[in-house]
Amino acid sequence: MILLSFLGCVVLPGILTALYLWLVAADQYASKVGFTVRQEDAASAIDLLGGLSNLSSSSSSDTDILYEFIQSQKLVADIDRKIDLHAIWTPDDWDPVFRLADDAPIEQLLAYWEKMVRISYSSGLIEVEVRAFRPEDATLIAQTLLDESSDVINELSAVARADAISYSRDELDEAVERLKEARETVTRFRNETQIIDPQIDLQSQAGLLSNLQAQEAEQIIELDLLRETSQQSDPRVAQAERRLEVIRARISAERQKLGFEGTGQGGKVFADLVGDYERLSVDREFAERAYLSALAAYDSALADAKRKSRYLAAYMQPTSAETAEYPQRITLLMVVTLFLFLLWSTAVLVAYSVKDRR
Repeated sequence: MILLSFLGCVVLPGILTALYLWLVAADQYASKVGFTVRQEDAASAIDLLGGLSNLSSSSSSDTDILYEFIQSQKLVADIDRKIDLHAIWTPDDWDPVFRLADDAPIEQLLAYWEKMVRISYSSGLIEVEVRAFRPEDATLIAQTLLDESSDVINELSAVARADAISYSRDELDEAVERLKEARETVTRFRNETQIIDPQIDLQSQAGLLSNLQAQEAEQIIELDLLRETSQQSDPRVAQAERRLEVIRARISAERQKLGFEGTGQGGKVFADLVGDYERLSVDREFAERAYLSALAAYDSALADAKRKSRYLAAYMQPTSAETAEYPQRITLLMVVTLFLFLLWSTAVLVAYSVKDRR
């Protein structure tokens, strides 16, 4: 009974498995491709003057994204749409174990993809082994996978550049609008007050007042000298006194003009006009500096977008197989036979244990 059970549970299934593997199972050819994501930082003219050269580095985050993308349903659907994976993985040979089922849905195709496409990821390097029933089909799938991965990295790089430029452009547009508003406010102030620059008018008025005060001092001295050297009825004394009164009246008028400017009803204090103009000037200068800063940031974003680039670097192009490596018939036969033997041994031990209890 033990011998018959061994023959029926281990030897016979093993023989059937060997017959299937060597007579029915179709040969599978493997194509390998290896790549990584690189990021180039081209030095600008200033960096070159400083002695810096182009920097090349690996982008681990992009490689992680790519690793997950290769196992995604979207990639499988896109490749199937381009090269028809159903036709490639459903050969005409009768092989229900290793071939893809006819009219398999996308979920089943994704599960089959995970069996036929093996991915290894280490130290930022991705290596993919693709299997198919013809060597040219395996190479075609590997090449299509490489092209799709390159498109994804290019899209990520384009999106990053577009975002950086877009943010800088928005800030530049805001700075331009602020500068326009500040300049329009200054122009409106000048039109309303009929004053180009209150600071210049203030300096002119102050200079005129200072000149009149100097003339007043000279006239006072001249009048004192005339009074000491001539009689009171001397017409030159009357003339000097009259001239002094005119100078003082002009000084008073200029002081009044400097302190009060008749613009509109009731007028407006000239000092207030100067204060308003200074406030508007500060706003305009701040807007101009903000505009220059935003413009520099925008130019820097454009330069960075041109210098920095991500790309997919293939250190191993898709290979073309000459010998079928799969299915690994001897390994599969040994695994199946060992499993059957362990299952048979467990059943025999359980049977003896039950017999001893009786």
